[in-house]
Amino acid sequence: MDGKSIRLDVYVEDEEGRVYDIEMQCTNSPRNDLAKRSRFYQSLIDGELLDKGKPYEELNPSHVIFICTFDPFHRNLPIYTFTHCCQEDNRVKLKDKETRMFLNSKGSENAVDPEIAAFLRYVDGKAAKGKFVESLDQEVHLVKSMDKVRREYMIILSGGFKRRQKEKDIRQGMRQGMLQGMQKGIQKGIQEGRQEEREANIVAMLKEKIPMETISRITHYSLDQIQKLGKLHGLL
Repeated sequence: MDGKSIRLDVYVEDEEGRVYDIEMQCTNSPRNDLAKRSRFYQSLIDGELLDKGKPYEELNPSHVIFICTFDPFHRNLPIYTFTHCCQEDNRVKLKDKETRMFLNSKGSENAVDPEIAAFLRYVDGKAAKGKFVESLDQEVHLVKSMDKVRREYMIILSGGFKRRQKEKDIRQGMRQGMLQGMQKGIQKGIQEGRQEEREANIVAMLKEKIPMETISRITHYSLDQIQKLGKLHGLL
Protein backbone atom coordinates (compact mmCIF):
# COMPACT_ATOMS: atom_id res chain seq x y z
CA MET A 1 0.00 0.00 0.00
CA ASP A 2 1.39 3.38 -0.98
CA GLY A 3 1.99 5.78 1.87
CA LYS A 4 1.45 9.53 1.84
CA SER A 5 4.38 11.58 3.11
CA ILE A 6 3.33 14.70 4.94
CA ARG A 7 4.66 17.01 7.64
CA LEU A 8 2.42 18.65 10.22
CA ASP A 9 3.00 22.41 10.34
CA VAL A 10 2.88 22.69 14.13
CA TYR A 11 2.45 19.79 16.56
CA VAL A 12 2.13 20.69 20.24
CA GLU A 13 1.22 18.71 23.33
CA ASP A 14 0.41 20.71 26.47
CA GLU A 15 1.06 19.66 30.03
CA GLU A 16 -2.48 18.31 30.39
CA GLY A 17 -1.95 15.93 27.47
CA ARG A 18 -4.03 17.77 24.88
CA VAL A 19 -2.56 17.50 21.39
CA TYR A 20 -2.80 20.28 18.79
CA ASP A 21 -2.04 20.17 15.08
CA ILE A 22 -2.11 23.67 13.57
CA GLU A 23 -2.10 24.11 9.80
CA MET A 24 -1.84 27.37 7.86
CA GLN A 25 -4.06 27.26 4.75
CA CYS A 26 -3.56 30.09 2.25
CA THR A 27 -5.17 28.59 -0.85
CA ASN A 28 -8.76 27.48 -1.30
CA SER A 29 -8.73 24.29 -3.35
CA PRO A 30 -11.61 24.02 -5.84
CA ARG A 31 -12.01 20.46 -4.61
CA ASN A 32 -12.82 21.82 -1.14
CA ASP A 33 -10.84 18.97 0.42
CA LEU A 34 -10.14 20.56 3.82
CA ALA A 35 -12.58 18.25 5.58
CA LYS A 36 -10.86 15.13 4.27
CA ARG A 37 -7.45 16.63 4.95
CA SER A 38 -8.46 17.26 8.55
CA ARG A 39 -9.56 13.63 8.77
CA PHE A 40 -6.18 12.50 7.44
CA TYR A 41 -4.25 14.70 9.88
CA GLN A 42 -6.36 13.34 12.71
CA SER A 43 -5.42 9.80 11.69
CA LEU A 44 -1.74 10.80 11.74
CA ILE A 45 -2.07 12.10 15.29
CA ASP A 46 -3.87 8.97 16.49
CA GLY A 47 -1.31 6.74 14.79
CA GLU A 48 1.50 8.66 16.44
CA LEU A 49 -0.09 8.29 19.87
CA LEU A 50 -0.91 4.60 19.46
CA ASP A 51 2.63 3.91 18.26
CA LYS A 52 3.71 4.96 21.73
CA GLY A 53 1.90 1.91 23.09
CA LYS A 54 -1.13 3.63 24.54
CA PRO A 55 -4.40 1.67 24.69
CA TYR A 56 -7.38 3.21 22.90
CA GLU A 57 -9.01 4.45 26.09
CA GLU A 58 -5.97 6.62 26.83
CA LEU A 59 -5.90 8.46 23.50
CA ASN A 60 -5.15 12.12 24.12
CA PRO A 61 -7.77 14.80 23.45
CA SER A 62 -6.81 16.22 20.06
CA HIS A 63 -7.48 19.39 18.09
CA VAL A 64 -6.81 19.77 14.37
CA ILE A 65 -6.86 23.49 13.59
CA PHE A 66 -6.76 25.09 10.15
CA ILE A 67 -6.01 28.82 10.02
CA CYS A 68 -7.54 29.88 6.70
CA THR A 69 -7.09 33.11 4.77
CA PHE A 70 -10.53 32.53 3.25
CA ASP A 71 -13.98 31.45 4.42
CA PRO A 72 -13.88 27.64 4.06
CA PHE A 73 -17.64 27.12 4.52
CA HIS A 74 -19.08 30.43 3.25
CA ARG A 75 -21.13 31.22 6.36
CA ASN A 76 -19.08 34.23 7.50
CA LEU A 77 -18.34 32.65 10.89
CA PRO A 78 -14.99 33.50 12.51
CA ILE A 79 -14.53 29.91 13.71
CA TYR A 80 -16.13 26.65 12.59
CA THR A 81 -15.85 23.95 15.28
CA PHE A 82 -16.75 20.34 14.58
CA THR A 83 -17.22 17.46 17.02
CA HIS A 84 -19.01 14.15 16.51
CA CYS A 85 -22.63 13.84 17.57
CA CYS A 86 -25.62 11.65 16.81
CA GLN A 87 -27.52 12.66 13.66
CA GLU A 88 -30.81 11.44 15.10
CA ASP A 89 -30.36 13.42 18.32
CA ASN A 90 -27.57 16.00 18.37
CA ARG A 91 -27.72 16.14 22.16
CA VAL A 92 -25.97 12.75 22.17
CA LYS A 93 -22.23 13.37 21.89
CA LEU A 94 -19.73 10.73 20.83
CA LYS A 95 -17.17 12.02 23.37
CA ASP A 96 -14.17 10.75 21.39
CA LYS A 97 -12.25 13.88 22.50
CA GLU A 98 -11.60 14.83 18.89
CA THR A 99 -12.13 18.41 17.70
CA ARG A 100 -11.57 20.00 14.31
CA MET A 101 -11.54 23.76 13.97
CA PHE A 102 -11.34 26.06 10.96
CA LEU A 103 -10.48 29.72 11.58
CA ASN A 104 -11.72 32.18 8.95
CA SER A 105 -9.58 35.32 8.68
CA LYS A 106 -12.39 37.01 6.75
CA GLY A 107 -14.80 36.65 9.68
CA SER A 108 -13.07 38.86 12.24
CA GLU A 109 -16.02 41.28 12.44
CA ASN A 110 -18.21 38.50 13.84
CA ALA A 111 -15.74 37.30 16.48
CA VAL A 112 -16.97 37.83 20.04
CA ASP A 113 -13.55 37.44 21.66
CA PRO A 114 -11.47 40.58 20.92
CA GLU A 115 -8.20 38.61 20.97
CA ILE A 116 -9.54 36.18 18.35
CA ALA A 117 -10.85 39.09 16.27
CA ALA A 118 -7.44 40.77 16.42
CA PHE A 119 -5.67 37.55 15.45
CA LEU A 120 -7.96 37.00 12.46
CA ARG A 121 -7.37 40.57 11.29
CA TYR A 122 -3.63 40.02 11.65
CA VAL A 123 -3.78 36.85 9.54
CA ASP A 124 -5.78 38.80 6.96
CA GLY A 125 -2.99 41.38 6.72
CA LYS A 126 -4.92 44.15 8.48
CA ALA A 127 -3.88 46.39 11.35
CA ALA A 128 -4.61 44.67 14.65
CA LYS A 129 -4.03 45.48 18.30
CA GLY A 130 -3.94 43.07 21.22
CA LYS A 131 -1.51 41.43 23.59
CA PHE A 132 -1.29 38.19 21.62
CA VAL A 133 -0.99 39.68 18.12
CA GLU A 134 1.61 42.19 19.30
CA SER A 135 3.66 39.35 20.78
CA LEU A 136 3.17 37.31 17.61
CA ASP A 137 4.16 40.24 15.39
CA GLN A 138 7.32 40.70 17.41
CA GLU A 139 8.24 37.06 16.83
CA VAL A 140 7.54 37.37 13.10
CA HIS A 141 9.86 40.36 12.85
CA LEU A 142 12.46 38.52 14.88
CA VAL A 143 12.45 35.62 12.42
CA LYS A 144 12.54 37.93 9.40
CA SER A 145 15.49 39.83 10.82
CA MET A 146 17.53 36.64 11.08
CA ASP A 147 17.19 35.13 7.61
CA LYS A 148 20.15 32.79 7.82
CA VAL A 149 19.19 31.42 11.20
CA ARG A 150 15.62 30.98 9.99
CA ARG A 151 16.79 29.06 6.90
CA GLU A 152 18.91 26.73 9.03
CA TYR A 153 15.93 26.18 11.33
CA MET A 154 13.61 25.34 8.42
CA ILE A 155 16.18 22.94 6.96
CA ILE A 156 16.16 21.06 10.24
CA LEU A 157 12.37 20.89 10.15
CA SER A 158 12.15 19.78 6.51
CA GLY A 159 14.66 17.04 7.23
CA GLY A 160 12.11 15.32 9.39
CA PHE A 161 12.74 16.86 12.80
CA LYS A 162 9.56 16.73 14.89
CA ARG A 163 8.81 19.55 17.24
CA ARG A 164 7.54 18.45 20.58
CA GLN A 165 7.09 21.39 22.90
CA LYS A 166 5.32 20.70 26.19
CA GLU A 167 4.39 24.12 27.54
CA LYS A 168 1.57 25.49 29.61
CA ASP A 169 -0.44 26.39 26.52
CA ILE A 170 -0.19 26.33 22.76
CA ARG A 171 0.85 29.94 22.36
CA GLN A 172 3.74 29.60 24.78
CA GLY A 173 4.75 26.37 23.07
CA MET A 174 4.92 28.03 19.64
CA ARG A 175 6.95 30.95 21.01
CA GLN A 176 9.34 28.72 22.93
CA GLY A 177 9.92 26.39 20.00
CA MET A 178 10.71 29.32 17.72
CA LEU A 179 13.13 30.91 20.19
CA GLN A 180 14.90 27.63 20.87
CA GLY A 181 15.33 26.94 17.19
CA MET A 182 16.81 30.35 16.49
CA GLN A 183 18.97 30.19 19.58
CA LYS A 184 20.53 26.93 18.38
CA GLY A 185 21.30 28.48 15.02
CA ILE A 186 22.96 31.50 16.60
CA GLN A 187 24.94 29.38 19.03
CA LYS A 188 26.27 27.42 16.07
CA GLY A 189 27.47 30.70 14.59
CA ILE A 190 29.15 31.61 17.86
CA GLN A 191 31.03 28.31 17.97
CA GLU A 192 32.31 28.86 14.44
CA GLY A 193 33.55 32.31 15.36
CA ARG A 194 31.32 34.25 12.98
CA GLN A 195 31.34 37.45 14.99
CA GLU A 196 30.48 39.70 12.07
CA GLU A 197 27.40 37.63 11.33
CA ARG A 198 26.28 37.78 14.94
CA GLU A 199 26.65 41.52 15.08
CA ALA A 200 24.79 41.93 11.78
CA ASN A 201 21.93 39.89 13.27
CA ILE A 202 21.91 42.09 16.36
CA VAL A 203 21.80 45.26 14.27
CA ALA A 204 18.95 43.81 12.20
CA MET A 205 16.99 42.98 15.35
CA LEU A 206 17.55 46.47 16.76
CA LYS A 207 16.20 47.93 13.52
CA GLU A 208 13.08 45.80 14.00
CA LYS A 209 12.66 47.23 17.53
CA ILE A 210 13.22 43.85 19.21
CA PRO A 211 13.77 44.40 22.96
CA MET A 212 17.42 44.31 23.96
CA GLU A 213 16.66 41.77 26.69
CA THR A 214 15.36 39.35 24.03
CA ILE A 215 18.39 39.98 21.81
CA SER A 216 20.71 39.36 24.74
CA ARG A 217 18.96 36.11 25.64
CA ILE A 218 19.33 34.53 22.20
CA THR A 219 22.74 35.96 21.21
CA HIS A 220 24.50 35.86 24.60
CA TYR A 221 25.70 39.43 24.08
CA SER A 222 25.49 41.65 27.15
CA LEU A 223 23.13 44.61 27.21
CA ASP A 224 26.17 46.90 27.24
CA GLN A 225 27.58 45.26 24.09
CA ILE A 226 24.22 45.54 22.35
CA GLN A 227 23.93 49.21 23.32
CA LYS A 228 27.40 49.93 21.91
CA LEU A 229 26.49 48.27 18.62
CA GLY A 230 23.24 50.21 18.48
CA LYS A 231 25.01 53.52 19.09
CA LEU A 232 27.70 52.64 16.55
CA HIS A 233 25.04 52.22 13.88
CA GLY A 234 22.99 55.22 15.00
CA LEU A 235 20.10 53.11 16.29
CA LEU A 236 20.20 54.19 19.94
